[in-house]
Amino acid sequence: MGHYGEERVVSFEFTVNGERVVVEATGTRRLLDVLREDLNLTGTKEGCGEGECGACSVLIDGALVDACLVPVSQVTGASVQTVEGEAQDGRLSILQQAFLETGGAQCGICTPGMLIAGRAFLSSGTEPTDHNIREAIAGNLCRCTGYTKIIDAIALAAQRSAHQ
Repeated sequence: MGHYGEERVVSFEFTVNGERVVVEATGTRRLLDVLREDLNLTGTKEGCGEGECGACSVLIDGALVDACLVPVSQVTGASVQTVEGEAQDGRLSILQQAFLETGGAQCGICTPGMLIAGRAFLSSGTEPTDHNIREAIAGNLCRCTGYTKIIDAIALAAQRSAHQ
């Protein structure tokens, strides 16, 4: 019998970027830490650790969430997409290419979360107006760009995706 308040380490099974994973962790361990430390997916960044900045944004079953707020126990059986899942076969996605071309990425702390928020927006099918894109990335903070180039990148990706 464990001490009061001691958590047991158990197995959690879920999918990350299309691949099944099993991790041994306590149920309350943050998904962010499991991704970065156990699965070596360091693209997902920690900014504030309080769900305010969006640097740790991932998609869980298609929904945009802050990985710093999600206990690993909540993703059992779920599909998680991190920024590492954006590129396919070593080739940049349309969205990543648009960020590169427009200068939407600068210091790199917010970029993974912005890409994931952008992916969620593109997947939603919402009309890519300036207002709609701003609303879609409202939970992701950037201190470098002033957002204009990020918005341009998402709009460019939406335009290119529509013509594919």
